[in-house]
Amino acid sequence: MKTVYTIDAKNKKLGRVATEAATALLGKRKAGYVRNRVSDVRVEIVNASKLAVSERKMVQKSYVRYSGYPGGLRREILSEATARRGWAQALRRAIFGMLPGNKLRPQLMKRLIISE
Repeated sequence: MKTVYTIDAKNKKLGRVATEAATALLGKRKAGYVRNRVSDVRVEIVNASKLAVSERKMVQKSYVRYSGYPGGLRREILSEATARRGWAQALRRAIFGMLPGNKLRPQLMKRLIISE
């Protein structure tokens, strides 16, 4: 039996919503929590575009990636990233970073639904 958790992101902080979603995805809210198994949990986040993010966070938070080539360091701040990809991508990245980096992470991320 699948359990569906719905999180309303309206007027909530980005990190608070992400931790709540990551905890639910891992199955830690259920009594039968097993850390090496994906639980039957689905997390839906609604109103992602209405997150409460401070002006300072919009300017200071940056996403960095490196291609491996000389001069291949790419940096993008949160305001540019949300303008280009939307708030769902910022939330997805935050939740991705809060999940353990093992073989279960891709399976857990498939159970995440974000609507703006």
